[in-house]
Amino acid sequence: MATTAAHLDVPVSPDRVWQLVGGFDSLPDWLPYIPVSTLSEGGRVRSLTNEDGGVIVERLEAFDNKARSYTYSILSAPFPVTDYLSTLTVHGVPGEGGSRVEWSGSFTPVGVADDEAVAQFQGIYADGLDALKQALAD
Repeated sequence: MATTAAHLDVPVSPDRVWQLVGGFDSLPDWLPYIPVSTLSEGGRVRSLTNEDGGVIVERLEAFDNKARSYTYSILSAPFPVTDYLSTLTVHGVPGEGGSRVEWSGSFTPVGVADDEAVAQFQGIYADGLDALKQALAD
C-alpha cells in the first residue's frame, strides 16, 4: 500500500473553502481539468469526465459536514492502482482565520513502482490544490 498527501494554506475562512469544495459534485467548480461531474446512486457516485474525455468513477465513502471532510474511493479509472481511498479535509488555522486544505490518498500500485504511482497522485493533488487557490482568489 502506497500513500501520499498534499496541503494548501489559504487566507480564506474554512467555511468559505468548504462551501466551494465540500459538495461531492463540485469538482468542476474549482478543478479545471474536470469540467464535468455527474452524480448517480442518490449522490453517492460521481462520474468525472476529464479534459481529454476520460472517465473516472468514484464512490463517496464518508461525509462529515461538521468536520468539513469527505472520503471517496475509485471504482474505475485509467490509473495503475487498486484499493484507492482518498480524503479531502478543510481545517481552520487557529489565530489566523485562514484554512488548511489537506488531500491525501492510499492505494496499491499495479504494474508500476510505488514511487511512480505516488508521484502521479502527488501531482494530481498538488495541481488540484493550486487550482483551488486560484479559484479562491477569483
